[in-house]
Amino acid sequence: MVHPKKAAVIDMGTNTFHLLLVELHGKEFKTIYKEKIAVKLGQGGITQNQIAPDAEKRALHTLEHFKNLIDGESITQVFAFATSAVRNATNGPDFVQKVKEQLGIQIHVISGEEEAQLIYEGIHFSDALDQRTSLMMDIGGGSVEFIIGNAQEVFWKKSFEIGGQRLLDAFHYHDPILPEEVEKLEQYCGEKLQPLLEAIATYKPSGFVGASGTFDTLIDMYYATMLQCKLTGQHVFELPVNDFYQLFQLLVTKNRAERLLIPGMIAMRVDMIVVASCLIDFILQHVSVESLRCSHYSLKEGAVSRMISGEINL
Repeated sequence: MVHPKKAAVIDMGTNTFHLLLVELHGKEFKTIYKEKIAVKLGQGGITQNQIAPDAEKRALHTLEHFKNLIDGESITQVFAFATSAVRNATNGPDFVQKVKEQLGIQIHVISGEEEAQLIYEGIHFSDALDQRTSLMMDIGGGSVEFIIGNAQEVFWKKSFEIGGQRLLDAFHYHDPILPEEVEKLEQYCGEKLQPLLEAIATYKPSGFVGASGTFDTLIDMYYATMLQCKLTGQHVFELPVNDFYQLFQLLVTKNRAERLLIPGMIAMRVDMIVVASCLIDFILQHVSVESLRCSHYSLKEGAVSRMISGEINL
């Protein structure tokens, strides 16, 4: 009997670390185990382009835990990558070296461009795309990636260093967030996202796809208000724009304790979801769509898709 090939993906985001253990079956994969931990690697240092000592400690502790799980499944094929917080930190290379020496995990620090491409491949893998030109968006803690394309190809992609943790540090001083803070945040996005607005004007996307993170939580909140259950194995969900705006109103008018009580909300997302939703609101002012398609697959599934195609050597 041929044993399926097993592999592990470690996605070291600015806010959340993800572990995904999979079995590869031809063109498909089966999830053996997955876990996400709010490491908050960007906390206390991201605005100074540093990984703070406490954040490094949390990261090493989490990676050791992940390593134990990987070893427990006798997996030797591991693809670990880090994004915005590590690529912009002056002490990022030291951190990568430390992880290699202490845990034997080789971290690939990926560029914003590569990150956007992997996100596209993850979204593509979820079957969220069709013939329409769609604007795709993934809101990380450190950076936000935008891709314009369809099921066949990418027309344009770019990563911007304006992720949730950065926006939180820069604009969300009061709780609930003040209307003028929302206004300042959206004004800032208008300045920073000029290349995106030009690309939207050029390619005129008629669809919108949000990937993982914030969008997963918005879908959980939407399903909870509708008293519906998500189907097991479903990777693509629709969130009507009107329903997004009802959730958005809740998020910008409640304080942290009240937001935690919203059905579907998770503690890991409760702080960043306010500024992330303001960013989605800003984007919706520039693309005309009736619903947000949400892909549960993103960066780490993009990496799995590359493993399957043999682009990442195992």
